[in-house]
Amino acid sequence: ALNAALKLGELDRLKIENMMEQNRQLLKKREEEKKHVKPVGMVSVCAGEGMASIFKDLGVDYIVEGGQTMNPSTEDMLNAIDQVNADTVFILPNNKNIILAANQAKMLVEDKKIVVIPTKTIPQGITAVISYVPDMSAEENEAAMVEEISRVKTGQVTYAVRDTMIDDKAIKQGDYMGIGDAGILSVGTDIEAVTLEMTSHMVDEDTELVSVYYGEDIAEEAAEVFREKMEEVFPDVDIEMQAGNQPIYYYIVSAE
Repeated sequence: ALNAALKLGELDRLKIENMMEQNRQLLKKREEEKKHVKPVGMVSVCAGEGMASIFKDLGVDYIVEGGQTMNPSTEDMLNAIDQVNADTVFILPNNKNIILAANQAKMLVEDKKIVVIPTKTIPQGITAVISYVPDMSAEENEAAMVEEISRVKTGQVTYAVRDTMIDDKAIKQGDYMGIGDAGILSVGTDIEAVTLEMTSHMVDEDTELVSVYYGEDIAEEAAEVFREKMEEVFPDVDIEMQAGNQPIYYYIVSAE
């Protein structure tokens, strides 16, 4: 073929490959992957580099980017499941609007056992991962994780896009809102004041730990100063401050 082509002119950038050998290598790679199937893997949905790093550090295998304003589809969840080489895959939606897509994906997967933990917030997802025990069965872990996430209180600070009235609170466009599990906990024009008031509604005599994840619009130095302020306001609990780099929410707070 090359000799015939040379009679017609010059040849440039020749590329000769053995397609049969490529196919053999691909099949070999797939066989090797099958030999290293893990018993259990995890998929988590979140937004922000910091949040993704936190979940990965805790042992999550695959991150699906998504959240309040960008809900992943069933197809996205199926792709994530396919990326995890494990017999059993736990899915942490971390948003009430994503649980349906996760369950739909579960119904379509036949070659793996899929367990959807109905986490509605990022803190619930983190608690679920921490609660996983390798020596327990999938069913036992599912029950334990669901029980643990029910004990997590979540608060999220964002801003109002328009004037409105929610939970008997008058909210003006641009106001900061502290949103709890059951509704609006605080409203105001100062981010830190709103976050502190929101957290005060979440902390009670049984609270031992308050974890705070600051968003992409909060500088690290400002977050550290705010952590010190929170320690003064809540001296009886441990305060943890971590970079979540999440969009939309200036602070995500959990109380446990």
